[in-house]
Amino acid sequence: MHFADFLAGSIGGACGVAVGYPLDTVKVRIQTQKQFTGIWNCVMTTVKKEGVHGFFKGMALPVTTISMTSSVVFGTYRNCLQCLAQFRGIGAPNTKLDVFLSGLAGGVAQISVMSPGDIVKVRLQCQTESKRSGLKPKYSGPIHCLLSIAKDEGISGLYRGALPLAFRDGPSFATYFLTYSTLCSQLTPTGQKEPEWPAVLLAGGVAGMAGWSVGTPMDVIKARLQMDGVRGERRYQGLVHCVTETVRNEGLRIFFKSLGINCLRAFPVNMVVFALYEVSVRVLRYGSSP
Repeated sequence: MHFADFLAGSIGGACGVAVGYPLDTVKVRIQTQKQFTGIWNCVMTTVKKEGVHGFFKGMALPVTTISMTSSVVFGTYRNCLQCLAQFRGIGAPNTKLDVFLSGLAGGVAQISVMSPGDIVKVRLQCQTESKRSGLKPKYSGPIHCLLSIAKDEGISGLYRGALPLAFRDGPSFATYFLTYSTLCSQLTPTGQKEPEWPAVLLAGGVAGMAGWSVGTPMDVIKARLQMDGVRGERRYQGLVHCVTETVRNEGLRIFFKSLGINCLRAFPVNMVVFALYEVSVRVLRYGSSP
């Protein structure tokens, strides 16, 4: 078992959160709140009403949980690749289908760890009340939010949106790792074992954009289900009802309203994630920095 990949994924994921969190907050608000007409309007309104702090609401818990979930994703991915290669025979190279299936497994495997932290993140990001506005926020912080959800909605409340999260992250991570693996193999000179760092950065950034291109529609549904009932009566009866109501009221284009900001955020975030992952895994496996 490749334990190095679990630790390396954890390091890369935690740093990726720090890089991309402000744009992630803007993305979530655009997806769930109609008061914002676009990215720039959301950014300026947030700065005016909440200050720069508004972009980092709820970040403490995701840094911890994303560190764990990235560990699960990368560790599961690498070990699934190893199992599939061994199943085919000793020394057999992994195929693109192996990469796709291993990425799919990694994306789904992380849901049990990720879902509670993700709903806390979304709830806090959508909480626009602040001391500056004179309105008392419902949640005072990540731990208070976590405990409040568990108390008011039960443990199952922490897993609201878990199904669309699985439908988002399974295909998304399958595309993510397939894109990264394909680009790295194409950009690595013949006879060289490891890709050069410019190739890692480019492949990581493009892989992040490809993954979010696949995952954005279900990301919209996930966020809406997680926020459903927080500011009034619940509107959706479940995943299918949320999809049909969203399409009926806002059309198909709503599923791609946040695609631009997702891709804008995904490129630098995943450059950092894969760069730190590759550095960490090489140090942990081989004992020396490249």
